[in-house]
Amino acid sequence: MRTSSDPTFPLFPTFAFLGFVLSLIPLPWHIQAWNSGTCAFMIWTGTACLIGFVNSLVWAGNVDNPAPVWCDISSKIILGVSVGIPAATLCISRRLYYLTACNTVSITREDKRRMVLIDLCIAVGMPAIIMILHYIVQGHRFDILEDIGCYPVVYNTLPAYFLYFMWPVVFGAISFVFSAMTLRSFWIRRVQFNQLITSNSSMSISRYLRLVLLALIDMMCTLPLGIYSIYIGNKGVGLAPWISWEDTHFNFSRVALVPALIWRSDPSFQTSMELSRWLPVVCAFLFFALFGFAAEAKKHYKLAFWAVMKVFGIRPAPAKQSSGLKSYR
Repeated sequence: MRTSSDPTFPLFPTFAFLGFVLSLIPLPWHIQAWNSGTCAFMIWTGTACLIGFVNSLVWAGNVDNPAPVWCDISSKIILGVSVGIPAATLCISRRLYYLTACNTVSITREDKRRMVLIDLCIAVGMPAIIMILHYIVQGHRFDILEDIGCYPVVYNTLPAYFLYFMWPVVFGAISFVFSAMTLRSFWIRRVQFNQLITSNSSMSISRYLRLVLLALIDMMCTLPLGIYSIYIGNKGVGLAPWISWEDTHFNFSRVALVPALIWRSDPSFQTSMELSRWLPVVCAFLFFALFGFAAEAKKHYKLAFWAVMKVFGIRPAPAKQSSGLKSYR
C-alpha cells in the first residue's frame, strides 16, 4: 500500500467520517419538525463528508482509476454540494424571515407543506438543475487528484460563470438579505415573539435562536467564501473563449490523473482544493455544535441508549412516585 503524501492524513478522513455521522444525528427530529431547510443542509453536508472520507482513503498516495463509475457519480455530487449547502442555508434564512414577519401566529399544516415544497425546489431542485447544466461546460469526464480523489471539471469559459460559478454567490447574497430582514423583523416585533413560538409546535425558543445563529454565521461566511472560491479556483487560469460544443467536449472521455507533486506546486490550486474538501467537514461540526446538544437532542440520545440497552435486558429504573405533600420552597 502506497503512503499518502497528504500532511493531513489520516486527520482528514477521520474528521470527514465524524462529520458524516454528526451531521446526520439530528436528522430524525428535524424531519419530524418539518424543518426541510435544515434537513437538506444535513444531507448535503453528510454526503460531502462521506465522499471525502472514501476518496481520501482510496486515492491516498495514488492516481489510479479503479472505480470510474464512482468517480462519475461522486464528482457530480461534489459539484452539487457546492451549490446545495448555500441553497439549504438560504431555505433556513427564508424560513426564519417567514416566521418573524408573518402577520398570523398560527401556522397550518397547509402552510408547512407549502414551505417544504418551496424549500425542496430551492435546496434540491436548483442544485439538480445546475448539476445537469454543468455538462455544457464539462471539459472532460473528471479529474483524479492524488490524495484528493475524484473531482469535477469545469471549463473556465464565460458560460461557466452563469451556469455554475455564480450560484453559490447568488444564494449567499439572497440569504444575507433574508437574514438581515429577519433580525430587523425580530427586533420590531419582539413583543409578539413568545406568542409566535408558543403557537408553533415544531419550533422552540432555543431551536429558533440556534437557527438565527446559523443564519448569522451564513451572513458572515457564505457570500465571502463564495466570492473567494471563484477567485482562488480560477487564479492564474485564463478565461477561454466559447468556440463550440464540439471544441469544449473534444476527447470528453479523457480522465486527467494529477500527482500530488503537481497540484500542490500551485499554491492557489492547493488552497482551492483544501478549502473545497474541508468546508463540508467544518459545516458538519458547526451544525452539530448548534443542534447536537439541544434538549430535544439529549432526549433522543436517551431514548436511543435505552433502546440499545433493552436488547441486553437492561431497562431504566422506574421513576419514583412523588409524595402527596407538596413543597412550596
